[in-house]
Amino acid sequence: MAITDEAIERIKEMIVSGKLRPGDRLPKEADLANRLGLSRNSLREAVRALSLVRVLDVRQGDGTYVTSLRPELLLDAVAFLADFHRDDSVLHLLEVRRILEPAASAMAAQVMSDEAIEELGGVLEALEDDADIERLIATDLEFHRRIGVGSGNPVLASLIESLAVPTVRARIWRGISEEGAAARTHEQHWAIYHAIKARQPDVARSWAAVHVAGVEEWLRKAQ
Repeated sequence: MAITDEAIERIKEMIVSGKLRPGDRLPKEADLANRLGLSRNSLREAVRALSLVRVLDVRQGDGTYVTSLRPELLLDAVAFLADFHRDDSVLHLLEVRRILEPAASAMAAQVMSDEAIEELGGVLEALEDDADIERLIATDLEFHRRIGVGSGNPVLASLIESLAVPTVRARIWRGISEEGAAARTHEQHWAIYHAIKARQPDVARSWAAVHVAGVEEWLRKAQ
């Protein structure tokens, strides 16, 4: 194991064990390096790496703190890396969405509040018949974001949101180039919504799978 990796593992162990908790300030660099049996250089590199993935927050002139460790904060790194996808990896992202979106929809059908479900329907009702592609995509993003939140699982919600933006370009091109794609997407949104409202998790899961698979199938044919 590289020295820097070892340093990262040592700090991670302190957080996992509870010796360092969210919001805690790390001991002074010299004291922490001595306690962990590390050089100050390797500790410095580990802190830099953990700050990049939002585990640590380095505050100039103040010290280094453990962040809140909230899922949406930590998963910012996933979104950041996904933004650098190559065109041929969009399919891989869509495959992951095809796993996550149906699960989130099924969970939302079980635990999403009645008020939140009504608001979800309002997102679809607000879409005009002659809406342009940008408005359609914005509605799509908001629709899936609300379902992710409605699943009751913040990690799942953050993963769904992280994977949404990198696949937008494929969804836009499908909407522009495939006849009837926008109308089918809107119909599928309504089908997912009605299944969630009716508290039918299996139906919601099935429609969500069909919905995401449509973009994936189009992209496979277009390549």
